[in-house]
Amino acid sequence: MNAPLYRIPGTASPTAAPEPAPAAAAPRTIGEVLAQSQVETVMDELDRDLIGLAPVKQRIRDIAALLVVDKLRLAHGLQAQTPSLHMSFTGNPGTGKTTVAMRMAQILHRLGYVRKGHLVAVTRDDLVGQYIGHTAPKTKEVLKKAMGGVLFIDEAYYLYRPDNERDYGQEAIEILLQVMENQRDDLVVILAGYKDRMDTFFQSNPGLSSRIAHHLDFPDYAHGELQAIADRMLETLNYRFGPGAREAFDEYLQRRIAQPHFANARSVRNALDRMRLRQASRLFAERDRVLGRDDLTTLAEADVRASRVFGAA
Repeated sequence: MNAPLYRIPGTASPTAAPEPAPAAAAPRTIGEVLAQSQVETVMDELDRDLIGLAPVKQRIRDIAALLVVDKLRLAHGLQAQTPSLHMSFTGNPGTGKTTVAMRMAQILHRLGYVRKGHLVAVTRDDLVGQYIGHTAPKTKEVLKKAMGGVLFIDEAYYLYRPDNERDYGQEAIEILLQVMENQRDDLVVILAGYKDRMDTFFQSNPGLSSRIAHHLDFPDYAHGELQAIADRMLETLNYRFGPGAREAFDEYLQRRIAQPHFANARSVRNALDRMRLRQASRLFAERDRVLGRDDLTTLAEADVRASRVFGAA
């Protein structure tokens, strides 16, 4: 195989390596691949940790199935080329894109498609410089950190600003294009953001679009799913809703969803944080009262209804 035209300094190269340990027997069944990789554990964790998102979870299972079958094909000498695994995650904020990207990195690592399985999450500011000669070093440094794993670029469309002729985002895109093609066996890139903006971004950058093999659209959470997310978050933090508080939070959700800048699970987490703050202030005012476990773990209805959402017209 010819050496790539472009390689990030300091990354893996085809130099002499220590003599490897004896390899495990080549798998002959799907079950053997799953047993060796333990990839089903990651998919089960995805199902357990994320509420809803049925279409996304199914697509992740489909991709995992493809990779598992490819491992069997490789064992039979039927596959020699690493499949393209770069992805696009589209959807509104707080729909689980970063969490799914982390699980995807684990799946790819366990199946041997990336060396480390870590996730490096960045935005435009991490890649693009403010003056000539600044962008290339920044982008290469990020790529160097991400090699052997997954690079997650959130709001990727901000890399491209055609209205500003002095913008350096295009330079970062060109470096990404080369690495996505020439080092796709050592790096998976996931581009994420709002669907409409990502569609425009890909139309303006066909080179990037052609390198994306999998497009996953993350739907907004339904009202009941958001309530279930809140219950799970509170359980993890050892809190619970007191009498009337859960009903008040249900009403809070109905009002908040209808307001601008609602960010799904992220907004739920922020709302719970503010409720915990109100509970702490309420308890702090009763400094001489003996506080029991129930006092410290219960969010009262008043802690919910004190939100400005209930005062909005």
